[in-house]
Amino acid sequence: MEFSNTPSFFHHGPSPVARLAISVTLSLALLVGDSQFGLMERSREGLSVALYPLQQAVNLPVSAARHVGDFFVRQAELKTENDELKNRQLALAAQIVRLQAAERDLNELKKTNQLRISRNDQGQIAEVLYTGRDPFSHKIIIDKGEDAGLSTGQPVLDEAGLIGQVTRVQPLSAEVTLVTDKHQMVPVMIQRTGVRAILYGYGGGVEVRYLPPAADIKPGDLLQTSGIDGLYPAGLPVAKVTAVERGSGASFARITSTPLGGIDHGRFVLALPVRTVPAAVQPASAPATATPPPG
Repeated sequence: MEFSNTPSFFHHGPSPVARLAISVTLSLALLVGDSQFGLMERSREGLSVALYPLQQAVNLPVSAARHVGDFFVRQAELKTENDELKNRQLALAAQIVRLQAAERDLNELKKTNQLRISRNDQGQIAEVLYTGRDPFSHKIIIDKGEDAGLSTGQPVLDEAGLIGQVTRVQPLSAEVTLVTDKHQMVPVMIQRTGVRAILYGYGGGVEVRYLPPAADIKPGDLLQTSGIDGLYPAGLPVAKVTAVERGSGASFARITSTPLGGIDHGRFVLALPVRTVPAAVQPASAPATATPPPG
């Protein structure tokens, strides 16, 4: 079948002038109807709904690229902000630790100063610098020495109780031997009963020795200085009894106790002046007897 000789549709339709007139008339009618009566409003709405997926598909690459760029920008900003917050948090944490340490030292210093004021004996407040070098001795070094008038034998205590005595004095520092040292002895008295005893250090703790098994002492008793040695003032809290063992065949009771003072912690201590022991009263000389005159 030969299609090349078949006449087209427009050869049999209206003339071009008629088609133009029809098109112009329809266009004018649509313009007038749309402007006056809104005939094409629903058509435009339907067409926009129908074309919306196509618009989204066309804009999808651009929108995706923009979102990807925004994502990486936000990630970079969040990472920078997170790093800044972490650094700030570390700085604040370090500052809080310093403030807590300063507050703790201030409270301890206040308590030590109140202790000095309450005793009214011109004690010297000192700061603990470091512990002794010898691991087998229990000693601390304080920042007061001959420049502050310290001397050997001075009792050293904190707000909780006795911690030791000054055993060596240097120009700018002093050595304090703790009550837990194995060479340290403190005359004590049981506060509840008044029984006197000797508290010995044994290199890490303290214990009461040479008390008979029948001695009136029990866990929880407070041990305080008796003052009979002429070195420690009477009434300083030293330790608290933790255990009492009375063996049936033992000659003495085994009494362990815990020091009350901050022997292994604390930063400020109070060095009390050495007690002045009054000289012994000399006995009065016998009155001279009258010599009878020679007779």
